[in-house]
This record gives sequence, C-alpha cells and structure tokens, in this order.
Amino acid sequence: MYPEEIVKPCREELTSIGVSELLTESDVDKVLGEKTGTTLVVVNSVCGCAAGGARPAVRLALQNPTVPDRLTTVFAGVDSEATDKARSYMVGYPPSSPCVALFKDGQIVYMMERHMIEGYTPEQIAENLKTAFEEHCEKN
Repeated sequence: MYPEEIVKPCREELTSIGVSELLTESDVDKVLGEKTGTTLVVVNSVCGCAAGGARPAVRLALQNPTVPDRLTTVFAGVDSEATDKARSYMVGYPPSSPCVALFKDGQIVYMMERHMIEGYTPEQIAENLKTAFEEHCEKN
C-alpha cells in the first residue's frame, strides 16, 4: 500500500477529467459486466511510466471526438481487489501496470500493455489510443 499523499494526485489526474474509479470487485463487475457500448479501463500506478506516459496520454486521447462510452480506472497496488477483478476480464494478457484496456460489448478489443507505454511520449501513446477509439467506439 502506498501513502495517500502519493496516491491522491495520481488518482486525481484521471478523475479530474471524468474517469470514474472502480474501487471494489462489485464496481468492476457492474461496469465490465455491461454487454453494450465501450468501456476504457486504465490500470493506474504510482510508477514513472504512469506519471510520465499513461495518465498524460489518456488525457490527450480523451480530447479526440470519438471516445469510449464509459471511462474507468483501477489503481494497482492500492485497490488490489478491484485491480485483480479488472485483470480477470483482460483474458489473454498478463498483469501489467500501467496498462489501458478497451472493451466493446463486454469483450476486450484493445490492450495497451506497459511495454507499449514505457519509453514512449504521451503524444505517441495518445495516438495509439485514439486509433483504437476510432476503430472500436461510436462517433459522438
């Protein structure tokens, strides 16, 4: 468990742009059990590639005209049960944090694992996310 003074700004970087936290297994099941529409799940972390890449990239990608219907996050190393439950829906992918998953009609259709974040700029990461949004999400 990380100290709240470290975790709070990491959480707020996403919640301040409309990303909802999934704090319990029940929260995860309620959202990822939804069989219609699209859901983004950001597995947040206190690591440097979350701070320098993933969270800023999500912020940039969500400025795209086409975005997922639901925007959610779990926090690895903090909300362990919710994170483990979210990962159980990410079938075929090993645990990774940070990572970003996109679900459509209850199925995972895109996964950005840590190795696709680490060493890339937020702009490069955001472009990959926008491409996934354009491919899998309804135009608003």
